[in-house]
Amino acid sequence: MRRKARLVPILTLAVGSALLPATIAYGDTAAVAPATPQPAEKEAADTASEQRVVQRYWTEAKMEAAQPLDSLAPKKEGIRLTAETLAAQTAARPVSIPATTASGDAVTPLQAEAAAARATSGSPWTRGGAITKTAGRVFFTYQGRNASCSANAVTSENKSTVITAGHCVKMGGSFHGNWVFVPGYDNGNRPYGTWVATTLYTTPQWNNSEDINYDVAAAVVAPLNGQRLTDVVGGQGVAFNQARRQQMHAFGYPAAGPYDGSRLIYCSGRAFDDFLLSRDLGLSCNMTGGSSGGPWFLNFNESTGLGTQNSVNSFKYNFAANWMFGPYFGSEARAVYDAAQRTDTP
Repeated sequence: MRRKARLVPILTLAVGSALLPATIAYGDTAAVAPATPQPAEKEAADTASEQRVVQRYWTEAKMEAAQPLDSLAPKKEGIRLTAETLAAQTAARPVSIPATTASGDAVTPLQAEAAAARATSGSPWTRGGAITKTAGRVFFTYQGRNASCSANAVTSENKSTVITAGHCVKMGGSFHGNWVFVPGYDNGNRPYGTWVATTLYTTPQWNNSEDINYDVAAAVVAPLNGQRLTDVVGGQGVAFNQARRQQMHAFGYPAAGPYDGSRLIYCSGRAFDDFLLSRDLGLSCNMTGGSSGGPWFLNFNESTGLGTQNSVNSFKYNFAANWMFGPYFGSEARAVYDAAQRTDTP
């Protein structure tokens, strides 16, 4: 294993030529957190020769042909979750918001909660700012086929850390190959280059059993043309153990219909809690496959394109195309981030 870089509590946020102080927010937790299982780690293209091979592999044609992964859903033995079982499971849950539509039709508590969260769904991001450089598409090989996800560059000591979803680094028992991050991807253009992963990390819960509550991962990417990732594209802050049900912005590159993966898409609204088969956060959002791993932000400034990352696009229920769910960033997500940012790049 490569030597780990020294962790410091204060990071820098690089945007253009400006360096701004940024701290990692861990919520109101005790100074000494309880022990957390170590993240699962997989070395990827960690030599210069391997990185050249991966770089050559990803032609423009292969990127355009890459398909999103199959849809994910939480697993619970003995339950097939449908619109009917949704109504049955949620009928008894007390809520403090109206449980009828404007026409008087009854809705479930989760539907009412989601409807109460003011939201935008699936709109192209046209305002520019830092997000157009830090967010990007991820490409990899999964079981012999080329696939895509989304990810985001974050502030880190090694200036080389990307956060994404667990299933965007490992699925079906194996880590993906030929893993690259393309920040600022725009209709086939790669304005900031193609960054090859040297190491992939995910939570032990995702690694061992693909537990959807811990669908979080990080990648460390090699320098490109002598520069490190966030020196080129900047980085967004990241926070853990934050309050739920806050206003959030979600971004990604959905590649399944009606989208084609060519543009950065966003949604915004107040997050709600999934109480069906996961402990995830929910957001009214109709992004599709390929947006997995795209960042969710607290305190997102639409003028500057800067925010604090606090989740990723993870899964949808098959009966609820307008809801997206993302894992709560707790101590397990923090451990993944810490392991990644301590890793030196070649």
